[in-house]
Amino acid sequence: MRQEIMREITPLTQNDCFTLFSRKKKKFDFPLHYHEEFELNLIINAKGAKRIVGDHIDLIDDLELVLVGPNLYHAWFTHKCETEDIRELTIQFHKDLFDERFLRKNQLSFIRTLFEKSQRGILFSRETIERLLPRLLQLEQKSGFDSVLELMSLLHDLSTSRNMHTLSNSTSNNEQLNYNSRRIEKVFEYMNDNYSQPITLLDVAKVADMPEASFSRFIKKRIGSTFVDSLNEIRLGHASRMLIDTTHNVAEVAYKCGFHNISNFNRTFKKKKGCTPTEFRENYSGTRIFI
Repeated sequence: MRQEIMREITPLTQNDCFTLFSRKKKKFDFPLHYHEEFELNLIINAKGAKRIVGDHIDLIDDLELVLVGPNLYHAWFTHKCETEDIRELTIQFHKDLFDERFLRKNQLSFIRTLFEKSQRGILFSRETIERLLPRLLQLEQKSGFDSVLELMSLLHDLSTSRNMHTLSNSTSNNEQLNYNSRRIEKVFEYMNDNYSQPITLLDVAKVADMPEASFSRFIKKRIGSTFVDSLNEIRLGHASRMLIDTTHNVAEVAYKCGFHNISNFNRTFKKKKGCTPTEFRENYSGTRIFI
């Protein structure tokens, strides 16, 4: 399967524990993609839609819950789904929300195993989904510390549930993307911390401790995109968050996210997101909550 795979920069910041996105939709239109965060996706009433997780492809039933690990590509497509009343609840949380030393504690062993299995994607049983469905749907009503505790409790209950199935035969796409080397991580940390400021290839090459030309080839080989594209994706992730979360006008959002030319911002946003920033804000249907 050689369709294009998009690297998504989610609006989740380092100050957030997780984000919950709830919406009703008529179709699936987000491309095959991957991101750094874990994703727990609940889909109701979309029987016949097609799910892709890593190298696994299948049609889904009318109720499904999948946990996707960091950098594992995935997507749902309308395919043979004939209903126009789809409900989707997506929870995304940082891969380091639970410290590694914390996960090594005896009481966390089931969650640790769950996260390891999620590197291939996990499909939970219908029995498990029906049992946890009320709590999953009520999660958006909670806030603050209570919501974090409830997420941890849900993850523990999922980790001890019966008849879960791993989906992808391998995590080869993670190995192939392999963008988690410390050098690349340092560069992305730098760009995430300084996205609102001018950043040059020389700046990030210094962070990576490499000559400019060598770094330019290095990032293209490791991630499959150029330095400029990578920086734009980070800036667009923050811009998406601002469009959802604030009342700043589009020009303010562009400026705050490091785009000092509004035409360039609009053009880049539309190329990556398929709509203008104004359309993105106006057409944004659903509730996005950051905890």
